[in-house]
Amino acid sequence: MTKIELEEITPDSGKSFRLKTSASKKCFYWHFHPEYEIVYVEGGSGTRHVGQHLSQYEDSDLIFIGPDVPHLNFDYGLGHEINQIVVQLREDFLGQGFLQAPEMSAIRDLFRRARYGLSFAGETKRTVSEKLKGMSALPPFAQLICLLEIFHLMATSQEVMQLNDQENGHPSLQKDKDRMAVIYDYVDANYHLKPDVNHIAREVHMTTAAFCRYFRKQTGMTFTDFVNHCRINQAKNLLLQDRTVGEACFSTGFDQLSYFNKVFRKLNGENPTAFKKRYLKDRRRA
Repeated sequence: MTKIELEEITPDSGKSFRLKTSASKKCFYWHFHPEYEIVYVEGGSGTRHVGQHLSQYEDSDLIFIGPDVPHLNFDYGLGHEINQIVVQLREDFLGQGFLQAPEMSAIRDLFRRARYGLSFAGETKRTVSEKLKGMSALPPFAQLICLLEIFHLMATSQEVMQLNDQENGHPSLQKDKDRMAVIYDYVDANYHLKPDVNHIAREVHMTTAAFCRYFRKQTGMTFTDFVNHCRINQAKNLLLQDRTVGEACFSTGFDQLSYFNKVFRKLNGENPTAFKKRYLKDRRRA
């Protein structure tokens, strides 16, 4: 039975945190770690699965995740290289009392809210991403100052979405974490075929009816909707690679173009042709 993985993280030499500019896995990686994590990804359309929250991002995403929150790697399912920057650190990375200083009250609250998973948009995402992109060229002390500026920007931003209504790091959720890992692994391997809800229910030792109730509670959608979500996400990345709508449709397990167009529009608010034209037009302007 596939298990959720504990990612072991060691700070960079001579620093109190870890900065990675190349963390691409592409394959399924449902994991957690005791560190806080900033993730910025750019250059693809991916799945944002943090705790019990499941949605899509388009072109770029900026996330701040608290300790022990299970999450999927943000480059999962992408068939091409993307830019990705990851910062990982412990809550006491600057000492036990650092966050208790009165000047740190906003950042202390940011760290508290990160336990629910936070996604940032707009000017906040643009400004923070530019700072993250420049960090690797800075000396260690300047990197630390830059990181504190990033935390301040996040802490005072109004362009933020809380992803979960409850914390997802409690040990009692371990069984849920493991079950979701099994489910994702199965869908990842079979989305282009015909994933069978009865099969995956047996894999997690539940009746089909109990599994359907459980899955809706965990993700807010039916298993069929989840499979279509994964298929459309894969299709979007094929379109971003300039594949045809037909290729994107049939390569991701849809039998009919009309149904593919219907599901795509439902999830994205536009049909596949319009999505592809808009993205390629924006990319030419960049």
